[in-house]
Amino acid sequence: MLDNAPRGTIVIEDLAVGMMRSLRKVVTDADIEMFAEVSTDRNPVHLDDDYARDTIFEGRIAHGMLTAGLISAVIGEQLPGHGTVYLGQTLRFLAPVRPGDMVTAEVEVTAIDYAKRKVTMETRCLVDGKKVLTGEAVVLAPSAKFD
Repeated sequence: MLDNAPRGTIVIEDLAVGMMRSLRKVVTDADIEMFAEVSTDRNPVHLDDDYARDTIFEGRIAHGMLTAGLISAVIGEQLPGHGTVYLGQTLRFLAPVRPGDMVTAEVEVTAIDYAKRKVTMETRCLVDGKKVLTGEAVVLAPSAKFD
């Protein structure tokens, strides 16, 4: 399930510090299996119940980069949106995401360099209100001057 969030573009000229967008998605077994297929990361902690039960996680978990991909979705679809170019992203994984978890990915503008079209954003993912991932993204925002 993916929330029906607004999609499109907010150009650099219309961005402001404090702007925030988010999406919510239930991470499914199918998502984990597709991510394993696409990424070729078939670590059994993601795919094998018996194996994962004997790890520190005591059960299967989603790939960390699958969770991080939800941040990319917010940036690429909502804030700033279509035409945005990723320049960098830091990630800190704080807790596992398990199949069936509802993940909320949030992006908040913390700094803007209008002359260079660079936008810095705090990024985070939460499950049941608890942060499971934090980081910072730097992007090149689209401009109305280059339509």
